Amino acid sequence: MRSLAPLVCCVLVLAAIGPYTATGQATSAETIPSSAEPSIHAVYPDPIAGGDEGEFVVLSVPDGTDIGQYAVTDGDGTAEIPNTSARGRVVLSTAPNRTRELTDWPVVGFDGHLALANGGERIQLQRGNRTVDAVRYTDSTEGDLGVVNGSVVRWRPLGASDRPVVRAAGGEVQAFTLPDSPAAPVQPIRNATERVYLAGYTLSSSRVADALIAAQRRGATVRVLLEGEPVGSRTATEASTLDRLTDASVAVQVLTGSRARYRYHHAKYAVADGRAVVLTENWKPAGTGGNSSRGWGVVTAQPRVVDGLNQTFQSDAGWQDSERWGEYRQGRQFEQGEPATGSYPSEFRAESVSVQRTDLLVTPDNAQDKLVATIDDADDSIDVIQPTVGDWDSPLLRALRRAASRGVEVRLLLSDAWYVREENKQTAQRFREWADRNDAPLTAKVADPDGRYEKIHAKGAVVDDKRVVVGSLNWNEAAATSNREVVLVLHGSDAADYFGAVFDADWDGGGFDTPVGVIGALLGLLVVAGLAARRVSFEA
Repeated sequence: MRSLAPLVCCVLVLAAIGPYTATGQATSAETIPSSAEPSIHAVYPDPIAGGDEGEFVVLSVPDGTDIGQYAVTDGDGTAEIPNTSARGRVVLSTAPNRTRELTDWPVVGFDGHLALANGGERIQLQRGNRTVDAVRYTDSTEGDLGVVNGSVVRWRPLGASDRPVVRAAGGEVQAFTLPDSPAAPVQPIRNATERVYLAGYTLSSSRVADALIAAQRRGATVRVLLEGEPVGSRTATEASTLDRLTDASVAVQVLTGSRARYRYHHAKYAVADGRAVVLTENWKPAGTGGNSSRGWGVVTAQPRVVDGLNQTFQSDAGWQDSERWGEYRQGRQFEQGEPATGSYPSEFRAESVSVQRTDLLVTPDNAQDKLVATIDDADDSIDVIQPTVGDWDSPLLRALRRAASRGVEVRLLLSDAWYVREENKQTAQRFREWADRNDAPLTAKVADPDGRYEKIHAKGAVVDDKRVVVGSLNWNEAAATSNREVVLVLHGSDAADYFGAVFDADWDGGGFDTPVGVIGALLGLLVVAGLAARRVSFEA
């Protein structure tokens, strides 16, 4: 019997978890903060600790401000800030030693009594008898930081990043597909001499491990960051691979524990000297090894993309939910996995393609809104490839239906892997029925690999034959709002032509999507034609 765990791990990353919540007034009508004075940036009322020890308030402070002139109050208690000059983000706490364990921002201990209510309250920043700024929040979540965002407070795990979309100028990138070009994602690592930062969900490929160890021996700084609790448990093969990396002095970390900022670290990328790899596949034989999955990927030397990924890696590896592999693995048991040993033809070679611009997106920071906007901007066509998709009413799927409703031709191709086949058939049928009811140009099907690959694991889209989406994001709201994912949007017809040709081949490879009524009519015509042929033959 086939082992379920190693096959369904990435699909089950779709497991639901609530999105960020937005609640409350960020400022009251009578307290508009001045740009020359501090303002309240965030509140942390519910630490993961007994008695909420270490709770704090974050100020945004103009350069060189003496914050000793200010105090913080909730109406019941007031805490005075000691005389000190500050700038940027400053954390205020009545338990500063504990709070310093929770944040990298500078911490200032203040005097007095201030207990932030978990159920919500109004926090005021005062200077003398004047209220400089005020924030009202409701229903905090344990371990979440409430960040003031305009007129609302948005809750996110403490330490989670808030990165903007990174836009890089045009140039040449290498586009590749898997299983066709398994050398493409590994080559930048093999050529690196200064640094390799590899981020992934899992890593069990001996080829990738060999390349990382060789880079380490050449003197490069090599670091690996993975998910600590992959769905279905970690395999013994992967544990052995990570042991080998650690023995070779490669720094291997996993994200795990009660302070984890993301439900899953599901991103799949690498920074190797001045190049970066972004792909849809895991660093294992089934993915980057080319032994199973249909995947998409890009290698780019665009400096802003490389720098953006470097910053993302540093941020993710440098927080308190990061644990060294050697410490994490102690006392743990690992599952025996089923190795991927498939062999497939190389129909699509890696190609250098020009792009006019590349956007680097990450979740949960910015990707979902940007992708929804990309779909909403479509005029002619949208081709989407996914292992499976999420809830019918998730933002990305609603955007697809909106596009079809205004006449954009939408095609959705889903995996026929045995563990999602029936679910995907039902999803495709639901989309087709919706299209029939609404007379919309949308169709969906379950792929037929036809010997070209084993299963679809690609997560991408081609929009209007001029934009390409490629990355680790499964199209569901749970992944978009709770996971760490990395996505590139390539602008340019060259990239769209390359991935569009791959999509067309996979779409045409098989999969039943013709309405039953049409098939019946065609069969009827064939029967009539056959009878007519027999009559003509007899009369002759």
